[in-house]
Amino acid sequence: MASSVLVCNSGFHSLTSLHQRRSFPRSILSHTPASGSRFGCIPHALRSASPRSLHSGLTSVHGRRSLLLPVRASAVTPAAVPAPSPAPAPWQGAALKPLAASIGTGVILWLVPAPAGVSRNAWQLLAIFLATIVGIITQPLPLGAVALMGLGASVLTKTLPFAAAFSAFGDPIPWLIALAFFFARGFIKTGLGNRVAYQFVSLFGSSTLGLGYSLVFSEAFLAPAIPSVSARAGGIFLPLVKALCQACGSNVGDGTENRLGSWLMLTCFQTSVISSSMFLTAMAANPLSANLTYNTIKQTIGWTDWAVAAIVPGLISLIVVPLLLYVIYPPKVKSSPDAPKLAREKLEKMGPMTKNEIIMAGTLLLTCTKGLFRKVGLWIFGGALNVDAVTSAILGLSILLVTGVVTWKECLAESVAWDTLTWFAALIAMAGYLNKYGLISWFSQTVVKFVGGLGLSWQLSFGILVLLYFYSHYFFASGAAHIGAMFTAFLSVASALGTPPLFGAMVLSFLSNLMGGLTHYGIGSAPVFYGANYVPLSHWWGYGFLVSVVNIIIWLGVGGFWWKTIGLW
Repeated sequence: MASSVLVCNSGFHSLTSLHQRRSFPRSILSHTPASGSRFGCIPHALRSASPRSLHSGLTSVHGRRSLLLPVRASAVTPAAVPAPSPAPAPWQGAALKPLAASIGTGVILWLVPAPAGVSRNAWQLLAIFLATIVGIITQPLPLGAVALMGLGASVLTKTLPFAAAFSAFGDPIPWLIALAFFFARGFIKTGLGNRVAYQFVSLFGSSTLGLGYSLVFSEAFLAPAIPSVSARAGGIFLPLVKALCQACGSNVGDGTENRLGSWLMLTCFQTSVISSSMFLTAMAANPLSANLTYNTIKQTIGWTDWAVAAIVPGLISLIVVPLLLYVIYPPKVKSSPDAPKLAREKLEKMGPMTKNEIIMAGTLLLTCTKGLFRKVGLWIFGGALNVDAVTSAILGLSILLVTGVVTWKECLAESVAWDTLTWFAALIAMAGYLNKYGLISWFSQTVVKFVGGLGLSWQLSFGILVLLYFYSHYFFASGAAHIGAMFTAFLSVASALGTPPLFGAMVLSFLSNLMGGLTHYGIGSAPVFYGANYVPLSHWWGYGFLVSVVNIIIWLGVGGFWWKTIGLW
């Protein structure tokens, strides 16, 4: 600005005296300066006037010449008003203490010499794996970022080649889980989720516990016919449970998670591992247990044998676990006697099914039917339909995309799906290579030698083996991987120590499902329900451990008596 009218504090007083002599309009002088203005000592009316108008205005007072002359801006400096310093931007990076705990865990184990019989690569991978697990628990960054950093560390240190580190991104299970989230989006978007949810509420919704049990036993009823727990959880029950939660006003991120969603998600997950343990065809890895049993002890576990042995402890667990969680992790809404009536009113307002709802329902039916025929229908039709679960899911998603029921933008916006795909694939890869590098076989042999040298009765020896087999699942991201790595060794030692072979095989087979409830990555249904974000990770692991203790007591206690009754031991 080349020139301006500057009036300092002393000039302001001069104007006041001028008013007393020349009758200035008081409105010009009565304005108080605005706080923090760079022209804080100039009255508002003068500040708002241009130099030219101000000069002419002062000239017109009683026809006299201007008493204020324009001066250069540099001639007079207004009183300096210090500007407040801007607040520092909040830290957007990792939480430093959890990050330090994660890195520290890996570094300490890395520096410890590898035990005899363990290769250096296997020990280094174990250090990276445990550091990643600590990071996933403490969450210095989102889970996908932590897992990706773990993979990066394994490649950077040449512990794993790039192709090996990212090999699990070609595994069907992580993709099946991601696809489940896309189906859930369509299920809710079309309104089909609300329709089914209101039907459930109209029938069972007068109490939260009744609603939970209706879902639990519905899932158990479908378990023998749908052999993929990931498909059951993600394709059918996750969309339904999310719709129920939202229909009951329990949403993620607004503080209403504990209204219903937290308890219902955790309950449906924990009971999914129970139903998987009850039938030979309820989980994809169960036939592997049966096959390894035959190869090890030359005894066959048939479908009926499995179901008869598991039915009593399984039903007791299905009844006890929801009730236990209802007591220790209770929903805020426990009774809603008006809910069935309100649900029926909502259904009336919704009217008949829309076109998109019909497409969504047909797609779900087609997808689940193909998954059913793959394991059950093939026994009847002799292999006419050979379509696996993930291929069926891709076919179903393709239908939804082509018809516009779900758009690709909406799929890309499902950040939880992509995050879950990343961290689950990373853990599968690292856990798989721990086995390939021989660490798991070394661990099995060490345990076997230790337990065998204690000189205990077969009952106590088998109890120790069971606990070690069960809780070593913290190191696995797949039930099949755990069974393949440790089942044969533990069954062989148990039999050698005097455990009835078929009894030992059946118990290890049941526990191979139940141990999936320990973590948010231990079985295919875990990432699905955890990814809904209703349950904090600390609660997921804490209640997972508690439920595992209850399940072990039920299956080895009540189950032990039942197995004695049917002559299993």
